[in-house]
Amino acid sequence: MLSRRSLIKNSGAAIVAAKSLLSAPIASAEGATTLPVRDAFVTPQFEVCLNNARWHPLSNSARKATESYLDYKARGVFNQTSLTSPTSIAVRQGFASLINAHADEVAFVNSTTAGENLVVAALGLTRPATSGPQPNIVTDAMHFEGSLYLYSELRKRGVDVRIVKPRGWVIDRADIERAVDKNTRLIAVSQVSWINGFTHDAKWLADLAHAHGAKLFLDAVQAAGCMPIDVRASGVDFLASASYKWLMGDFGLGFLYARADVLPTLERTQWSFRQFSEMQYHALPGDPPGPYPATFDQLQTAAGFFELGTYANAVLATLSDSLPWIQRMGVANIQAHAHTLNTTLRREMPRLGYECITPEDAGASILSFRVADAAKTAAKLKAANVDVSLNPGRMRVSPSVYNHEGDIQALLSALA
Repeated sequence: MLSRRSLIKNSGAAIVAAKSLLSAPIASAEGATTLPVRDAFVTPQFEVCLNNARWHPLSNSARKATESYLDYKARGVFNQTSLTSPTSIAVRQGFASLINAHADEVAFVNSTTAGENLVVAALGLTRPATSGPQPNIVTDAMHFEGSLYLYSELRKRGVDVRIVKPRGWVIDRADIERAVDKNTRLIAVSQVSWINGFTHDAKWLADLAHAHGAKLFLDAVQAAGCMPIDVRASGVDFLASASYKWLMGDFGLGFLYARADVLPTLERTQWSFRQFSEMQYHALPGDPPGPYPATFDQLQTAAGFFELGTYANAVLATLSDSLPWIQRMGVANIQAHAHTLNTTLRREMPRLGYECITPEDAGASILSFRVADAAKTAAKLKAANVDVSLNPGRMRVSPSVYNHEGDIQALLSALA
């Protein structure tokens, strides 16, 4: 029999969608799908979209999965019969498989930045130490802007935050090494920079952090789903990603990975009904005896440390389709397809006056260029119905699984 708390906790996506997901293999052989998968999206009917690093369009099948959940919710007939939603189990496992983790090491969070905040708090780094050596945090100026705001605010509180400056468009390893010392508690960076796709070597960073007794946090929102990630091989301690970019989900639901052997060392800083498996009242008539007012069976998983409140069930339904689909396409296959398209841009864009500022060894799908006249460039792109990301002095192009060479030529023709 389900309690009120269980009803709130476990109201998942439609059972039909969950059974469909569970019957499908969560992992498939790399390279199993020929790209591009143009017919899987309606996006090409509306524009030449080369801006998938901003937010990724929904595939047709993911949209149908979402609509199935909305139809289920509209009926109001609660179909959940177990204590845990089958869809949530499969989606958690799907992301874990994508990064080579265990499902118990993955918590649902509402955004990448939320995950980063939770990690900083769990390590006790939101305020300076009252005695002894001051712990420090090392990050870099190519980290996400919301994260730079986080660390700037911690600096105001007196926390020792060290922000490594870029050299041109890259972060030099030697500069990170100089910033890290025996009092470093956390290295926190974007695995792939949203600015130009600069990619950190996760294993090198993890080894550096561990050699100084520190932990490594990676913002993987521009990496997860478009380049291979292996948290086991790299030794990453924490990794977070929203789902609305390369995981092809939507806003409001993401993931936080925390390595199993790190969890017991963390401080619990926030509490929620999602952090225990069962509870028993000892305060009401007929309750069994026990400590007042209740006892709780606390989870010793990532969810048990970090999950807060309800999650976005509509996005969960979306991910129930997109994650296994990404696995079937093969992340290495997705990465190779984007790099093939970007090779043309690396060669041709400088001839049009757009200097490439993305390192040759960048791992993800982002390619960025310097822009002398942003207004003129924006007008050309708008006239050609080509969608990229424009920032002051920079243009970011990010092709995905539905883009083909014709889209690249449309961009080049618009700027010619």
